[in-house]
Amino acid sequence: VQGLEMNIELVQLAGRDGDTAYNLDRVLEAIATCAGDTDLLVFPETCLTGFLSAVQLAECAETLDGPSVQAVLQQVRERQVAVVIGLAERAGEHYYNSSLLLTPEGIALHYRKTHLWPSERGAFCPGDRFTTVLWKGLRVGILICYDIELPETARALAQLGAELIIVTNGNMDPYGPVHRTAIMARAQENQLFAVMVNRVGEGDDGLVFAGGSAAIDPFGQVQWEAGREACQQRVSLDLHQLKASRRDYHYLSDRRLPLPGEQVEHPDGRRELLIP
Repeated sequence: VQGLEMNIELVQLAGRDGDTAYNLDRVLEAIATCAGDTDLLVFPETCLTGFLSAVQLAECAETLDGPSVQAVLQQVRERQVAVVIGLAERAGEHYYNSSLLLTPEGIALHYRKTHLWPSERGAFCPGDRFTTVLWKGLRVGILICYDIELPETARALAQLGAELIIVTNGNMDPYGPVHRTAIMARAQENQLFAVMVNRVGEGDDGLVFAGGSAAIDPFGQVQWEAGREACQQRVSLDLHQLKASRRDYHYLSDRRLPLPGEQVEHPDGRRELLIP
């Protein structure tokens, strides 16, 4: 790890489903107003497009080289920060619920949600791999919402060496307590940092989003958590805690059942575990 701490801003927003222009304005404003020494801003699940019906997907889903991602990249380069942002992604004739780690150099990490919520199935295709990347000396992975309710997802990233898991979230009532418990467990059982950023407000279909964005340390303790209102909160991760949490015992070393799947090492530092 290069530095001794990492400064992250958790941007808990109320979005508009299918109104990409509105959502993009909120994202660009948050990046423009971030602190000068912020390393990373994290936004909710599908923050750019909102949640889309099957009809809306054809109209609103964007490719990764589309105008919204490019606009965020431009702002990222101007502010010299990094951003984790989500969107409904169009790839040929298929759609994915995707989140990206954007740095001034471009798309550093691209993750497609591997575990779809029941209402997403049929409209979206599930992703087929877990990916981590080395960024600022820290190995980072991304999960999306329902993913974190299945312990194998975070364990897959940990098996790839993750030290920080970033969760873009779109969790609604009455499931807020489920994700609070899950994110603490995923951090503690893998001895890593976990940062989860959720949406607030109401969606077009009457869903009420639960907020509760949180930063969890490698001991599974809540470092900070939000309420149910929109906010932009900065937290500093003390990276010494990674080593401290693994000093007396190391779950990854002690486990007896590694996850299956082909592990791929890329020249740019990305590590992937392909789902068998």
